[in-house]
Amino acid sequence: MSIFIGGAWPYANGSLHLGRVASLLPGDVIARYFRLKGEEVLYVSGSDCHGTPISIQANNEGVSPKVIADRYHNEFIDCFRKIGFSYDLYTRTDNPFHHKVVQELFVQLLENGVLYKKAVEQTYCNCCDRFLPDRYVEGNCPHCGSAARGDQCDTCSALLDPLELHNRSCKLCSGSPSSRFSDHYFLALSKFQNELENFVNRAEGWRENALKLSRRYLAEGLHDRAATRDLNWGVDVPLEGFEGKKIYVWVEAVSGYLSASKQWANQSGKSWEKFWAIESVKAYYIHGKDNIPFHTLIWPAILLGLKDLQLPDQIISSEFLTLEGKKFSTSRNWAVWVPYILEKYEADSVRYFLIANGPENRDTDFSWREFIYSHNGELLGAFGNFVNRSLVFIEKFYEGRIPNGAIDIKIKLEVEELFTLCGDLIEQGRLKEALETVFAFIRSCNKYFDEQKPWIQIKENVDLCNNTLFTCVQIIANLSTILEPFVPFSCKKIRGFLGLLEPSWVYLESPSGRKLSQVEVLFQRIEISRIEEELQLLNTI
Repeated sequence: MSIFIGGAWPYANGSLHLGRVASLLPGDVIARYFRLKGEEVLYVSGSDCHGTPISIQANNEGVSPKVIADRYHNEFIDCFRKIGFSYDLYTRTDNPFHHKVVQELFVQLLENGVLYKKAVEQTYCNCCDRFLPDRYVEGNCPHCGSAARGDQCDTCSALLDPLELHNRSCKLCSGSPSSRFSDHYFLALSKFQNELENFVNRAEGWRENALKLSRRYLAEGLHDRAATRDLNWGVDVPLEGFEGKKIYVWVEAVSGYLSASKQWANQSGKSWEKFWAIESVKAYYIHGKDNIPFHTLIWPAILLGLKDLQLPDQIISSEFLTLEGKKFSTSRNWAVWVPYILEKYEADSVRYFLIANGPENRDTDFSWREFIYSHNGELLGAFGNFVNRSLVFIEKFYEGRIPNGAIDIKIKLEVEELFTLCGDLIEQGRLKEALETVFAFIRSCNKYFDEQKPWIQIKENVDLCNNTLFTCVQIIANLSTILEPFVPFSCKKIRGFLGLLEPSWVYLESPSGRKLSQVEVLFQRIEISRIEEELQLLNTI
């Protein structure tokens, strides 16, 4: 079975912060795992270069949206490379190929009777002399009263129309917008009410937040949504009489999963169809909880309208990550920016923390204290310590050659079981549990080393010492495979120490007699004083 993995498309209007990466990282873990299993994987994403946030940022700086999109798209590519994301294609929505595919999909939806035209009342700012994109309209949510923008309330997760907001104001000039009528196309979302109810009811492998929110929208009844807008930045509507209008970003951006697949196929000469064919592919979608309805209802409705394409199977929708107990805020600069943390700390330390302590099923918090203690205690103290003490012992007492011994059968069975258990958990999107299971085993391995006392065995019973160290090497070799999806840079180092080839998701043994190569400390200790330094920096920015 082919595996399709779609990672959410970050807005190219500002640097990535850890909260965003926390919601995207599960996609890379899952992609790496399935490749180790030998499955055909297509893992795609890209920068959302058309979203209103980019236009707002461009307006603030007095430059074109493309200047903003170029700046942050290039920065995203660099960040994702440094943190180890293994996309098969990371593209951007202002790519001409994406425009072409989205326009083709729009025409297909129109021909299939899923789009229809009607005159619609839209917010219009007389002062700015323009129709306002939804995010340019601010006010109070009609459902909960909280401050909200014109497309969605972040407090109660309601999908909104700008005209529903109370106390509306224009984000550009703070004036009170009026309304005017304009012809637009609508996606007949209500037409798919029954099909989407059946789809959600039979869903397996969705996180609870996705099920609850999707069922809530369905219970309230789905409403048709505008698929075009009066905008000056985006994908042109490919119809006569609609010059100057754009395909709305919430239709266009989710269509990027399909356009990116086709772009990948066009560049690689491979087939995109095998990753979209019904019942021959398993499709994972990775995003934060603020993007749930777009992936569980709107995108499936579009796919149903296009016909004969695989619907989402697994919805991996993370909760929110907070920072030192408070919500990330880019406007107040209350954030840990990814370029900064990757410059100061190891990528695997960031990956480990965001999985082991990430917002998988509930909101969780990033604190500098927990991050540094997590690195020193788990990565260095447990994993790094076991690898280092075992291989350094071999360098010292065996001239750097793996001893001729026999593996402890009990431990071999535990390792083989770990492959099965950890693999099943990753496939279900239960990454935190998978990582906890592996590190519980690592702690038991340190205990094994202590109980065997090879520093005594080497003097009193060399054969037993040979078996102990041979067993430790096999543990390390297999951990370099099992932990590859989580901490790939460290695992690559280990394979270099042991002279191992590219891994596959199966138990292996590193042969005796092989000489270790360039063994070095796997992780460096982070000084505890850094906690206070980072907190002071965070509070003074």
